[in-house]
Amino acid sequence: MDSRIKCATIGTMMTRTAFLNPIVAAFAGFLMLAPAQATDMDPSGEVASLLEQLRDPDQEAWQRIERQIIRQWSRSGSASADLLLQRGRDALRRGDSVAAIEHFTALIDHAPDFAEGYHARATAWFMDGKVGRSLADLQDTLSRNPHHFSALTGLGRIFEDLSEYERAKEAYLAAEAIHPHRNDVKAALERLERRLGGVTL
Repeated sequence: MDSRIKCATIGTMMTRTAFLNPIVAAFAGFLMLAPAQATDMDPSGEVASLLEQLRDPDQEAWQRIERQIIRQWSRSGSASADLLLQRGRDALRRGDSVAAIEHFTALIDHAPDFAEGYHARATAWFMDGKVGRSLADLQDTLSRNPHHFSALTGLGRIFEDLSEYERAKEAYLAAEAIHPHRNDVKAALERLERRLGGVTL
């Protein structure tokens, strides 16, 4: 490799690491504190009941319950906000992360307390290679909905990609405590156990 290219590559990696370190550090202890800091907007208690059913490790209907929870979390209470969410998700399905980010940002501007808007944009940022921004939006998601198992799983994935293996395990364990049925989370925890040599957090 040309020495100038090598220096530039190292410089880019150092800049990226320096940018991400404060964001990663901001999550230290956050997973333990989140449930005490916020609760879901669930006046009817329907989501709480569904989450209780989902936590049962012997629950055979977990896929139906999971869909019901996600459907509830996707309702902002505003038709225009719901339309922006749908347009952003459609853009993600097309692989157009830039358009998705634009829709989700408009959604967040319109409904700043809607957790799913941040989660959706975190996914779009991740697809666009903006890991730091994805982490920031995941934190905003979990501060508004600490039971968001998909956000916790995404957080674990990012930490694992950043070689923050113990924090990745924390995130996956938090997701598993809420939703013990996801095979991707089980596989990730097994993978991390092997990598960490059986170290218990």
